[in-house]
Amino acid sequence: MKPESIRKYRPFPTVDLPDRRWPDQKITSAPLWCSVDLRDGNQALAIPMGVEEKVEMFKLLVAIGFKEIEVGFPSASDTEFAFLRHLVDHGLIPDDVTIQVLVQTREHLIKRTFESLAGVPRAIVHIYNSTSPLQRRITFRDASKKEIKEIAVEGARVVRELVPSLPDTHVRLQYSPESFSDTEADFALDICEAVMEVWKPTAEDPVILNLPATVEWTTPNVHADQIEWFCRNMKDREKAIISLHTHNDRGTGIAATELGLMAGADRVEGTLFGNGERTGNLDLVTVALNLNSHGIPTGLDFSNLEAVRLVYERVTRLRVPERQPYVGELVFTAFSGSHQDAIKKGMDLRAGLSPDSDAPWQVPYLTIDPEDIGRSYEAIIRINSQSGKGGVAYVLDRDHGLDLPKAMQPEVGKEINRIADAKGDELSSEEIAEVFADRFVNVSNPLRLLSYELDHDAGGPGHVLCRARVEFEGEERDITGEGNGPINAFTAALEAFGVKDYTVADYRSHAIGAGSASDSAAYVCIQKDGSERVYWGCGRDPSIEMAGIRALVCAYNLGRL
Repeated sequence: MKPESIRKYRPFPTVDLPDRRWPDQKITSAPLWCSVDLRDGNQALAIPMGVEEKVEMFKLLVAIGFKEIEVGFPSASDTEFAFLRHLVDHGLIPDDVTIQVLVQTREHLIKRTFESLAGVPRAIVHIYNSTSPLQRRITFRDASKKEIKEIAVEGARVVRELVPSLPDTHVRLQYSPESFSDTEADFALDICEAVMEVWKPTAEDPVILNLPATVEWTTPNVHADQIEWFCRNMKDREKAIISLHTHNDRGTGIAATELGLMAGADRVEGTLFGNGERTGNLDLVTVALNLNSHGIPTGLDFSNLEAVRLVYERVTRLRVPERQPYVGELVFTAFSGSHQDAIKKGMDLRAGLSPDSDAPWQVPYLTIDPEDIGRSYEAIIRINSQSGKGGVAYVLDRDHGLDLPKAMQPEVGKEINRIADAKGDELSSEEIAEVFADRFVNVSNPLRLLSYELDHDAGGPGHVLCRARVEFEGEERDITGEGNGPINAFTAALEAFGVKDYTVADYRSHAIGAGSASDSAAYVCIQKDGSERVYWGCGRDPSIEMAGIRALVCAYNLGRL
């Protein structure tokens, strides 16, 4: 903003709560969950969901495990009314799911809402009216606190009188002082207790008091102070379920909710992936998985989060951002070399655990196991010019079965990074494998192996004899050598041919895949005479012995390039 623009803004008032207790509290159990996707989320869409789309969303919410679902604003339009009747008429409401409906505190709208609930086994009737000074002054043209309170009380009376009209429905009651986030704390409490006085809740059948951050005006700690102050100053706290409904105008709706739970709230309203007006509502997925990551069960099943996202995107016509916590395409992806190396080491340790191990999840940079929410490991490490040796090695191992020796990884990583830098883009797994094969596998110039035979009987005890035909700088020659193993014997044969300016410093091998048809990979490190420089080569062949010989030839050739 320009300096002159700042003058129009003022700091938000805080709550006088010097002995606040919430900072010392811990969340140890999940709240009650209420999805408002079909009402709050739907009314925020450029193209609202039709009945078929709403039915698909409703079924998804039920499958996830939501037991309270706000299905709409039945008095607002025929579509909203028809959708609720569709759920009833087609028997789509499970026995353990409570339907919530929203309505303003106006008599004719409340009556229409009760008409929509005929035949619903369990329902929450949710009434609201705006209470903040800003709303009282502008929306209600300088209405007094008394007038605003009377609107709430009169609406509560109408609801109480209509409850008997649904004898076969277990009706629960909910009130929201809309714009609670910028309503005076004492007035918000006064108006809520006035509604409770009309409804006469009990500890066995409590009222729901929903305290919405209709607009997020300030930092999450102030929201927590508001919730704690409210809970501590209620006369009949045990007769009310305190519910949160945060928005995300400042980008801290999740934090405000978590602190609000620490401050004493019992229930949370929100939407999948934070859909809602302006910057959106609370993201229920993130809050639930945050709890899961601390070992707290939530009753919500996001084990196939990708499927949830696909339904959400189809029926809302919205896209989940790539950096959305847990579900975004890139949230489990590391491009940084140091991050990749740490993740690879953590994953390697996990791979050594037994399948039934209950060892705590501890992998650097990953707060949860992606597999627990249906995400694969394939996208954890992706390679670009910022990537490191560990990430390249992880991709080659995970996707192509090549377990590079640790000492070889820096050389391979450097070459892959050079290619990615020149390309100016990330490299796919297939491109990485192609670069590795082209630069480090079976390189056959200037030394080329034409044929090879190993005789275990011709050498002395513990020795073998190799016979090979090679081409070196255009000249073909038959060579022989003896040693305590295939590579040692081949090295001796090359020395007799005049190729003797190196020593073998390291050798590793493994099968690629499983079964008799699997290939073998071998890795040989040579050190040039008179130099500290080493060169690694990889050989691939169905024969483990031949793979080792090809790796030696490859390493030698790379040392000559």
